[in-house]
Amino acid sequence: MEQLPQLLAEYGAWALFLTVLLEQLGMPIPALPVLLVAGAAAADDPMYGVLSLFLAIVASTIGDFVWYAAGRRYGSRVLKTLCRISLSPDSCVRKTENTFERRGVATLMIAKFVPGLSTLAPPLAGAIGLRHTTFLVYNGAGAALWAGTGLITGLLLHRQIDGVLAWMSKLGGAAVALMGGLFAIYLAYRLWDRYRLRSLFSRTRISPQELAAWLDTGDAPLILDARSVLARDLDRRRIPGARIVDMESLELVLPTIPQDRDVVVYCSCPNDASAVQVAWRLARIGHKRVRPLAGGFDAWSAAGHAVEADERP
Repeated sequence: MEQLPQLLAEYGAWALFLTVLLEQLGMPIPALPVLLVAGAAAADDPMYGVLSLFLAIVASTIGDFVWYAAGRRYGSRVLKTLCRISLSPDSCVRKTENTFERRGVATLMIAKFVPGLSTLAPPLAGAIGLRHTTFLVYNGAGAALWAGTGLITGLLLHRQIDGVLAWMSKLGGAAVALMGGLFAIYLAYRLWDRYRLRSLFSRTRISPQELAAWLDTGDAPLILDARSVLARDLDRRRIPGARIVDMESLELVLPTIPQDRDVVVYCSCPNDASAVQVAWRLARIGHKRVRPLAGGFDAWSAAGHAVEADERP
């Protein structure tokens, strides 16, 4: 971070433009420190702050529009790809979908303030068919709010920021080692959490082929559809006879599931995260025969097994 003043002095606001663009394209490069330092620099040159705001909005819009276009073309596959390569892949699609369900297009105005949502909101907006102009207006407003907040914060705290940068410059390599150590701890925790969720119910998952053969015997298990409302709207099909469970009201739904039935739960999220969560919650209240469907609805459909139309209005 102590390199930021020299970087901005040498390359000007274009360094900010490149940093914001790369972050919005998905690179692990934090733009907020650069925004804060640029805001602090604006204390001596207000026009520099205006230029920084303009370039940050343009860079953010370019990066987000790339993902928006990918979402329009490839649908939910883009979100799943992004989630698989993220540090917290297992529930990020569902959380993003739920936010869109609650807030609608206004999600784009707050997305950049929420880790994970910033990257996933643009392709999801494209996947649900949001109009180009609507996306650009709301996403641009969100970019302006986010960049403006960072720049104004830097401007208001310019003395403190200058002091922190001076202190880090004195520490030199020790500051880099400290930041690297904190990041390593954070990364280790995220990887452990990812492994824990993947391994949960790993031995009891049922494959689409096993479930199809089971259904053919006539002794069908109770099948629960744990996909989000938005996911079911994007693909209005389901496994025949599946009962919908809303992740937002599990406390009300789960006690109604008979404990003397075999239960199979499926979703359409990375690592079957929602299905695993429902299975875990059922196991906690006494269910002994509950299994997540490996690969979820996507694997079931891709294998060519029977589906039925969702008759919801």
